[in-house]
Amino acid sequence: MTGSIEHTIKPRERKPSGARRFLDAALTYEIGVIPLPIFLGIAVIVTLAAHLALMPKNMIGGLAIIMTMGVFFGQVGQRIPLLKDIGGGAILCLMLPSVLVFLGFFGAPTLDATRMLMKEANFLYFVIASLVVGSILGMSRLVLVQGMMRMFVPLLVGTLAALVSGLLVGKAFGYEFYHTFFYIIVPIIGGGIGEGILPLSLAYSAILGGAPDLYVAQLAPAAVVGNIVAIICSGYLARLAVKRPRLNGEGYLIRDKSANDAFTTPADTSPTVDFRYMGAGVLLICTFFVFGGLLEKVSGIPGPVMMILAAVALKYLRVLPDRLEKGANTFYKLVSTAFIWPVMIGLGMLYVPLDSVVKVFSVGYVVVCTSVVVSMALAGFYIGNLMKMFPIESAIVTCCHSGLGGTGDVAILSAANRMSLMPFAQISTRIGGASTVILATLLLRYLTH
Repeated sequence: MTGSIEHTIKPRERKPSGARRFLDAALTYEIGVIPLPIFLGIAVIVTLAAHLALMPKNMIGGLAIIMTMGVFFGQVGQRIPLLKDIGGGAILCLMLPSVLVFLGFFGAPTLDATRMLMKEANFLYFVIASLVVGSILGMSRLVLVQGMMRMFVPLLVGTLAALVSGLLVGKAFGYEFYHTFFYIIVPIIGGGIGEGILPLSLAYSAILGGAPDLYVAQLAPAAVVGNIVAIICSGYLARLAVKRPRLNGEGYLIRDKSANDAFTTPADTSPTVDFRYMGAGVLLICTFFVFGGLLEKVSGIPGPVMMILAAVALKYLRVLPDRLEKGANTFYKLVSTAFIWPVMIGLGMLYVPLDSVVKVFSVGYVVVCTSVVVSMALAGFYIGNLMKMFPIESAIVTCCHSGLGGTGDVAILSAANRMSLMPFAQISTRIGGASTVILATLLLRYLTH
C-alpha cells in the first residue's frame, strides 16, 4: 500500500544466562597462557600418571610435574591480594610444595621423577648457569661499566652498613657473627634465589660438605624476608617522595638528565628470534659452567663463582661477538620466563624441608633481616645525595641489592612506580649479588682452612 509505513520488528536480543556466562568465562580463562580446559586435561593426565605409578622417572616426567604445578601455583600467587605485591608467585611455588611434602601429599613416583630431574640430571645446575651467564652477557656494557662506577660507592657503603647493622642486631638477639653473616646477611644481598642462593648452596656444600639442599633450606628464608622488607621500604620511599619533592627524581637517579638518558636501554627491534644463535647461546652457557669447573681445580674457588667471574670478564673485555651474547641472553629470557616457577616447585619439594625452615624463623630472625635492608636503604639515601643523585631513587636502587633477583627488582620498583630505574637495579642486584657470592665464598674457604 502506497504511503504505508512498514515497521520492521526485530526480535528481542536475549541476554545469556548466568550459567552461560560462567561457562564462557571458564572456557576462555587461561592458566598462564594455557586455556583452562586444556590445562585441566594436562593436570588430570599428570595426576593420574603419578597416582598410578606410571610417571616416567626421567626428565620428561620431572618436567611434567614441576611445570604443571609451577604454572598453576605461580598464577595463584600472582593473584592473591598482598601476596602478589611481594613476589607471591615465587614465594608460593617455593613454600607450598614444601608444606605438601611435609604433609605427605606427594607419592614416591612424583618425588622420584622430580628428584631425577633436579638432582640426578642436574637440571638445577643448568638453570643456574643459564640465569647467571645469560643475564650478565645480556647487560649493556655501558650499564655494566659506567653503572658499576656510578653505583659503586652507594652499593659499597650500603653493603657495609647492612653488614655492621646485621651483625650487631644479630648479636643482640643471640646469633653468632659467623651465622648472622653467612646465613642471614649474605643470602639477603646475594642476588636472589637463582643467581644467589643456589650458587651459594653449591659453594657452601663444596667447602663445608653436605648436600646443597641442606643449605638452601637455611639460606632461602632470609632472602624471602629481605625481599618483603625491601618492597615495603620502596613503597614508603615513594610516599616520602610525594611529601618531599626536593628529594624526588620522579624516576631519574642522576640529577643530570643527559646522564640518565645514557643508561636507557634501547628497545629490541629485531622481529624474530634467531634460533641458531639461541642454540649457540646454550652451548656458550654450558661451556661457561664447564670452564668454571676447570678453574675450580686450579684456583680452589667453587666452579659457580668462577663461572660468574669469567662471564663478567669476557663481557667487560668484549671477547664474544654481540650475536652470541644475544643468543645466550635470549635463552636466559626463555629460562627466566618459563622455568623459574617450575624450578621453585622442585626446590620446594626437594631442597626446602619445612621442619628446617621453621627452625630458623623467630622474631629476632625477622628483626635482623629488617635491619639489614633498612640500613642499606638509609645508606643509599644519604650517600646518593652526596654524589649528586636523587636520594629517593638512590635508596630504592640500593634496596634492590636485597631483592629476589629479577623478580625482586620488578616487585621493588613496581612498589615505588619507578620501573625506569631497572638498568641501575640490575647493577645493584646482579653485580652486587655476584660480588657478594664471590667474596663470601672466598671468606668461608679462608675461615675453614
